[in-house]
This record gives sequence, structure tokens and C-alpha cells, in this order.
Amino acid sequence: MKKIIPLLLLLTLEFPVISSAQTISPETVVASIDMVWVMMAAFLVFFMHAGFAMVESGFTRSKNALNILMKNFMTISIASILYFLVGYGIMFGNSGGGLIGLDGFLLSGHEDQVGFFIFQAVFAATCATIISGAVAERMKLSAYLLLTLLMTGLIYPIVGHWVWGGGWLSELGFVDFAGSTVVHMTGAIGALATVMFLGPRLGKYSGNRINVIQGHNIPLGALGVFILWFGWFGFNGGSTLAADPSLVPSVIAATLLSASAGVIASAMYSQIKFKKIDASLTLNGALAGLVGITAGAADLSATGAIVTGFIAGTILIETVQLFDRVFKIDDPVGAIAVHGICGAWGTLAVGLFATNGGLFYGGGGELLFIQTAGIVAVAVWTMAATSIGVFIIKQTIGIRVSQREEIAGLDFYEHGASAYESSSSIFNENTSQTVDGDFGVGLLNRLNSIDRAEKKTVH
Repeated sequence: MKKIIPLLLLLTLEFPVISSAQTISPETVVASIDMVWVMMAAFLVFFMHAGFAMVESGFTRSKNALNILMKNFMTISIASILYFLVGYGIMFGNSGGGLIGLDGFLLSGHEDQVGFFIFQAVFAATCATIISGAVAERMKLSAYLLLTLLMTGLIYPIVGHWVWGGGWLSELGFVDFAGSTVVHMTGAIGALATVMFLGPRLGKYSGNRINVIQGHNIPLGALGVFILWFGWFGFNGGSTLAADPSLVPSVIAATLLSASAGVIASAMYSQIKFKKIDASLTLNGALAGLVGITAGAADLSATGAIVTGFIAGTILIETVQLFDRVFKIDDPVGAIAVHGICGAWGTLAVGLFATNGGLFYGGGGELLFIQTAGIVAVAVWTMAATSIGVFIIKQTIGIRVSQREEIAGLDFYEHGASAYESSSSIFNENTSQTVDGDFGVGLLNRLNSIDRAEKKTVH
């Protein structure tokens, strides 16, 4: 009897294994592997939001670090839910004239595409969070969140429908493999429109003089860049939407090579231009190379990827200087140059270096023309839609914190706390200087006077 019982248990355990094995086919195995790969890529893209948070907080002042962290957490949360409610349908629903999706809201009719939805949802949040860095240190949190609603619920999904959802640009033959234009340039143009309404940070410009506002923790920013670089392997590699052994390695290799070339180019060019290797520009050089290759990761050779990244890392430095010194566009983290200009460049690079149809590979100028037309169309739509949205927000709740709040820091006024423990108060009552050593502006004396006057009134 003792021998029979274990035998029966063994047979009982074997039956489900045999039964399930009989239902497995090569197709189901391949589908399972593909889904695992896309989900892993989605996890990597989600983790990129930690990178954005570290870059933005490290490249700005400590008194605003908590506010930046909260913006990034709110962005991914709002984007996920809103993209489920309306964004996915607008982007991938049945097309209305090639302009907008008309169904698929709440994934209705797309219940079998939950995995694809997850992957696309974290992309939508990535587009929105690009704005966060450009508007850092002076935009109201409530205004930013309203803009996030607009970006993830309408502006970005419409661009995505044009290119990835069967819209008019895809019918023209526009190529943007993982989103140099769809994700990055769209977010950057939205950031540019917002910053133009918002204005620069206090003390950034004094007449023709440009004051450097140093970030409080460059090592933290460097960690963020490494996280973004790591996550980008999922961003581009997962855009294959399948664990294709003939495509995934080449996409990831192109991503690695372009980012590396971007770092080298930024380091070399900053050495030539400033006689020093600028750390923040070199870190952004990695992101420039990553943004640049995102459109053509599946269509460029390894050599094409290196050239694309090298040019991206070079033009990054010039465009950062252009926005700052000529146009007086105050972008604390360089997001507009990195994601906007390098995103446009990467999209154009497809028309030049694509091994199938690129200008330098015997394809003529047709693809380059289509790429240019797509860039212009997306830029016009995003600039117009964002400007209208920001104008309405500005006229209703306002978009910028007060001078007093900006000087004290958004952590204190928006959240009633700070990211770092400090034994000193935000303002030293015995002096007219801020305790965190920020550069002086004339408002500090007046602000301290106002604070003291209010305390006397209360008592």
C-alpha cells in the first residue's frame, strides 16, 4: 500500500502536464516569447521615468527637487489611466480620415491587446514628462498636471495615430521606428510652447548677461542618464514588438553605438569650443544620441547609427547655446534641444542613411522629403494645440508660481516639505541671503521684509 500511494500521486501530477503539453504549439510558444519580450521592454521604459526624475532633479536646485519628483510620479499615473480611457482609442482606433482614431476607448474591442496597450501607455507618459524638465522651478503643479492631461489625452495620441495608427503620415511612408518625432519631438515642441508662455526663471537673464543656475547634484543627474540609457534598450528594442532574433540585436546595437557616439562628440566638441569637457553637455550628449537613433534604429546600419549619434551630440551643444543665448529660452535640463532638435535630426537621418530608401543608399530624395513633411506637420500641430491649451490655463488658474514662491522653492510652497533635511529655515531671519546659497536677486530683501511684516501683523 505504501508503494501504491506515491505511484498514484505521481500519475496524478503527470496528467496535467501531459494534457497541457498536448495543447502547446510552436505558434503559442512564439507568441508567449514575444509577449514576454514586449513586457520586459515595457518595464524598462517604465524605469526610464526614474531616470527622468533623477536628471531633472539633479540638474536643478535642491529647493525644487521634491516638486520634480512629484511631477514625475503624477505624470506616469495620469498618463496610464488617461491613455486607457481615451488615448489608446484616439491613437489606434479605426481611423477617421487618417487624422484620429474613432473607437477603442477603454480598450473596447481591443481586449486582446492589453500587452500592447501597456507598452504604448508608458510611451505616452514619456512624451509628457519631457515637458517637466523644461518648465522646472517655476511652473505651478496644477497647471503642469492639466497640461499632462492635454498631452497624453489628445496631442500625443493624434500624432501617434498619424504615424503608428494607420493615419495619413504612415500612408505616405513616413518612418519613425520608435518615436524620435512621435514621442520626443512632440514632447519637446510642447515644452517649447509652454516655456514661451512661462518665461525664464528669476535671475536667469540680466539684460544681455546670461547667469548660470547650477544644478545641485550632477552625480544624481549622471545616474539618471545611465538609467535612461539602460531603459532605452527596451524603448527601441521593444518597438520590434516581437523577440525577433534577426532584428532585436541590431536595433539594440544601433542604440548603443549612437549613444556612445553622442557622448564622444559632445565631449570633443565642448573641449574644442570651451577648452574644457563640459560635464552636463556630455551627459546630455548620450541622450542626444539616443533620441537621434530612435527613428531609424531598425533601418540604419551600425555605421549609420554612429554617424547619426555623432552629429546629434555635436548639434546638441550648438542648439543649447542658441536657445539660451539668442532666443532666451530658459530650459534647465536642455530638454528642448535634446528631444526636439535631435529628434528632428534623427527623423531626417532616416531619409539620409536608411539602408532601404535612404538618399546615401541610392533611394533618391523621396523618403527625405516625406520625413521632412512629417516633422513640419507634427511641429505645427503640437505647437498650435499646446499653445491654445497653455493660453487657456494661463487665463484661468495661471501657469507660474509667484516670485516669492519661486525664490523660496516649490518644495515648500507646493508640498509643505523639502527633499533634504536642513537644520536651517528656508530664510535666515538675520540676513538677507537664502541659506542654500542661491545667487542673490533684489527680491530677497523685499521678501524677507514681507515675511517679517506678516509675522508682526499676525501677532
